[in-house]
Amino acid sequence: MKYIFFAFLLAATGSFAQPANYDIASFVLPKGWKPGGENNSSVQYQKISGNDWGQIVIYKNTLTAGSPEADFDSEWQKLAASVYNIQEAPQKTAVESAAGEWKKISGSANWSFNGKNVTTTFITFSGYNACISLVYNRTDAQFDQAFQQMLSSLTLQTGSSKPDPAEQPAETKETGKPAVKTTVSSGYKFTSTKFDDGWTSSIQEDWVEVEKGRIRVLIHYPREGTIFPADPDVLSRAAWNILVAPRYSHLSNFKTSYVQDYNRPYFATGSLTENSSGKPVFVVLFRRSGGWIEVVSPDKATFTTEFGFDPESIHHGYISEFFASWLVVNSAGQKVQADAVIFDKLDRMVNYNKFAVAAADLDNTGKWNSGFSSNTFYTNYYTGASAGMSTYSSSVWFEFKAGQQYHWGVVMANSYGGTTSAVQAKSDGTFKSLNDWQLRFSDIEGKPKTYDAYFSAIKGGRVLWMNDAEYPGSGIYTGYSR
Repeated sequence: MKYIFFAFLLAATGSFAQPANYDIASFVLPKGWKPGGENNSSVQYQKISGNDWGQIVIYKNTLTAGSPEADFDSEWQKLAASVYNIQEAPQKTAVESAAGEWKKISGSANWSFNGKNVTTTFITFSGYNACISLVYNRTDAQFDQAFQQMLSSLTLQTGSSKPDPAEQPAETKETGKPAVKTTVSSGYKFTSTKFDDGWTSSIQEDWVEVEKGRIRVLIHYPREGTIFPADPDVLSRAAWNILVAPRYSHLSNFKTSYVQDYNRPYFATGSLTENSSGKPVFVVLFRRSGGWIEVVSPDKATFTTEFGFDPESIHHGYISEFFASWLVVNSAGQKVQADAVIFDKLDRMVNYNKFAVAAADLDNTGKWNSGFSSNTFYTNYYTGASAGMSTYSSSVWFEFKAGQQYHWGVVMANSYGGTTSAVQAKSDGTFKSLNDWQLRFSDIEGKPKTYDAYFSAIKGGRVLWMNDAEYPGSGIYTGYSR
């Protein structure tokens, strides 16, 4: 989006610090106001004076809802009423002209926090097919002059009415009749799985589709350009444009978000029209432990009921007067900390990429391999100097022959100090299916062995996962591919 700078209000005199910029906004922050946090959707500034405090939040611009009034009502509900649990309706101004095409509406309301009365002033600027929102919270009027000075220094950017690619997916020829779901013919016996909890998985060309009731979850196969080192907003938009956008149109309320955590969850959400069916849907694109998952629901409420949280409510905010954290609204309508467990149910959807194994699926398919390697670095306890390193590696394989015969082999090697030691073992025999989820081999290291087994689907193939049924250990399966 290309922009031209303009100032819609004259800068007022006063005691100011350095100029600041965020998204399409430029402004001068009054002295004494400190950054209170920044995420991919907003920036915060705050000032504390004794037991009172003031806070300014500027949100990234979004697509307009169609009019200044619609923008204010939508943004107020999403960024003020639901965030601060404000019960009273805001006292709104009429639409005011700012500069150029920009129109302004402001409103205020009161609420209580830790026994203190808080006044929230909410301002939206609408124009150039965009909307940008500002929030001003304070417990005392002593902060009002500084906020007005900051507001009078504010400048915005204008631009073309064309949104960024992630905000307006390209139209496709995939319109007309609703899509007919067909599993991919792959030569394997099982292409769908019915789980006890009501979900049903089926293998498709570009994803595994998991369905229950009115919700569909697409477990996308890896695609180039969807996972790379980048800021959360950049990465989520790139994945959305490749995995989601081509199959939908009329996107509104697009948003990316994340939670800063050791295992960071990424989100992109939006309301769209599904090209294949013509139906309105709510889409959540998510990634945490594995690849990208796309959840297609008829509306946000259906998603929230099933997975336990409102994906559009994720933000960084205050849970006490002086403590900020990542927050989310749960399915009970409560604002809670966005702990990792909140997203576990959604994250576990990757486990539905699971399909039964028949002996015939493996018969005469050749070699399936699994490899492992690790390094250990040593340091002298007394001097801290390097004491060298050791390398451990192993390779295990099954070669499946005709007539349900197999050859099994394993090689393990350990290197340290210039010396390498290795051991190996091998077996030959026959194998069979005990049931849809277990394989029996006649000879593994001199005795029969039963494995729990299943397939996961990848683009154009399968990965075979097996674990010793009698001695499962940690329960982690070993994956074999060919």
